Amino acid sequence: MAGRGTRRTAFALVAVILAMTGLTAASVPLYRLFCQVTGYGGTTDVAEAVPEQASDVFVEVSFNTDVDRKLPWRFRPLQKSVRVRIGEPALAVFEAVNLGDRTLVGQAVYNVTPFKVGSYFYKVQCFCFDEQKLAPGERAEMPVSFYIDPEMLEDPTAEEVRQITLSYTFFLNEEATAALAAEPAAGAVGDS
Repeated sequence: MAGRGTRRTAFALVAVILAMTGLTAASVPLYRLFCQVTGYGGTTDVAEAVPEQASDVFVEVSFNTDVDRKLPWRFRPLQKSVRVRIGEPALAVFEAVNLGDRTLVGQAVYNVTPFKVGSYFYKVQCFCFDEQKLAPGERAEMPVSFYIDPEMLEDPTAEEVRQITLSYTFFLNEEATAALAAEPAAGAVGDS
C-alpha cells in the first residue's frame, strides 16, 4: 500500500512540475495579453486613425529599451525623446541588431509610465504588434507611430502629465526560433 501512495505522490509532483514549466513558458505572452486587455501596467491602446485636431499642450515622450538576456540583440531608440502636442501624430524609430550567430525571432512587450496615462497612449502602427526575425548580423529600423489622446486633458488624475516614458523589452520567441531552425535549408537537395 505504501508503494501505491508513493507513486501517486511522485505522479502528482511530476504533474505540478510540468504545469509550472508550461506556465513559465507562457507567462510573457499571457501577461502581455492580460495587460493589453485590461490596460494594467501602462499598456497602451491601438488606434486605426489619429484625432482630427491636436491641442496646444505639449508632452515629452522619452524612450527606454531593454533586451532579455536570452536574446543576443542590441536594441535602442534612434532618438532619446520627442516633443509632441497632445492629439498630434508622432513617429519614433528604433534599431535592433542581431549580435548572435543564428537567425532569431524576438517579440517586444511594452508599457507606458506613468501608468495612469497608458489608456490615453495610442499606437497606430508598431513593430511590437508582430514578431521580428533577424539573421546573424542583420540590422533593422523599427518605427512606431503613436499619439496621446486629447481626452487625457479631461482626466483630473492625468491632466497634469507632461512627461511620458514608452518602454520596450525584447524577448526571444523560443518556439518561433526553434521552428526556423527546423526548416530545411533553402535549395537543399533531397536524396535520390
